[in-house]
Amino acid sequence: MGRGRIAALAAIALIALPASAQTPPPGIPVPPLSDAPYVFATAEVPQITVQVVVRGFARPFAFAFLPDGDLLVAERSGHLRLIRAATSNQPQLDPQPIEGMPQPGTTQGSFGLHDVALHPDFAQNRLVYWTWNIPVPRSDGEPPNQGRFSIMRGRLEGGRLSGVETVFAVEEAGYAGGTRIAFAPDGTLLATTSAPFGAEGQDMASPYGKVLRLHADGSVPGDNPFAGQPGAHPAIYSLGHRDQHGLMVLSTGEVFSAEHGPNGGDELNRVTAGANYGWPLVSLGRNYDGTALPDARWQADGMTDPLVAWLPSIAPSGLLHYTGNAFPAWKGSVFIGSGRRGNVGGTGGLERLVFNAQWQELRRETLLGDLRQRVRDVAQGPDGLIYVLTDGPAMAVLRVAG
Repeated sequence: MGRGRIAALAAIALIALPASAQTPPPGIPVPPLSDAPYVFATAEVPQITVQVVVRGFARPFAFAFLPDGDLLVAERSGHLRLIRAATSNQPQLDPQPIEGMPQPGTTQGSFGLHDVALHPDFAQNRLVYWTWNIPVPRSDGEPPNQGRFSIMRGRLEGGRLSGVETVFAVEEAGYAGGTRIAFAPDGTLLATTSAPFGAEGQDMASPYGKVLRLHADGSVPGDNPFAGQPGAHPAIYSLGHRDQHGLMVLSTGEVFSAEHGPNGGDELNRVTAGANYGWPLVSLGRNYDGTALPDARWQADGMTDPLVAWLPSIAPSGLLHYTGNAFPAWKGSVFIGSGRRGNVGGTGGLERLVFNAQWQELRRETLLGDLRQRVRDVAQGPDGLIYVLTDGPAMAVLRVAG
């Protein structure tokens, strides 16, 4: 990349201020989350019932079901919590976190533990993977604003982790945005990194603002699209991403990620090998003060448009492609968590999108809006029901049944 283009990208990056420099947005009061079930009508399922499974977590970011119906919940503090029999009528949260997890040092901003995923052969090898934004201390003593991305794993047996090791770590520091991981059918590991306030998304030497593709041991596959290209990080699978908080890989191998735009312009992307999704040269959003992003366009040659975009934003989070039998009318729907809508607090929920066979959008529906919860993750349980993780204000696991 030429120096002129780097300078242009840096100029764009300077306009968008970090979240810590923004004025807190206005919000709508959030009612307490009731233990009694909620009943809602939806567009294609006559009635759904939503009920709290367990509450009382500390800033949860992600969850993952174990084969036996237990549920792992990742808290930003570095704790993994275990809900036993999460799909039953009597779920139990273990009072103590799972032993053996390292601690991130700080969870200020977006630092700390993010996503958690099971190895495809978990039933045999018991391997659990997780992502970290590890803070980099500042020389002036101020709170850190840069971190390093890493992926770790350990063996979960008897309520504790052993053999904890780092399988992938980025040497250079970057802004600590959203990170997710998911295994593909071929056994490779996809990971998202973020670059919301810098030019790294277009920098082929940087792993930030990318979807990365790795082997399960953290090594880089030789068939990655930029492997062997001079000056390019070999783990890059796709580039030009902003702040990625959602990732899913279908049984077909198709990859999707959800990312935050700056102020508006949130995206759901169908991720393909070697594709460039534009940030910060292409964006549907604006600066946080309402002004236009200088030199950024809505479309550009050689850059891939989002599959779906939101204006205003929904603050997208976890992703789910529903394949269960509990909701036949929802088979094939994509569910996306939402933190808030239009930069207004107390407006989170769950988005449902319907596509045709060519992944062209047909319609979308907003669910759970009356609960006013920030939704951080969504998953399909082994019982075919839908489970939702909220990170505020109730910080609970919810079950969605018919």
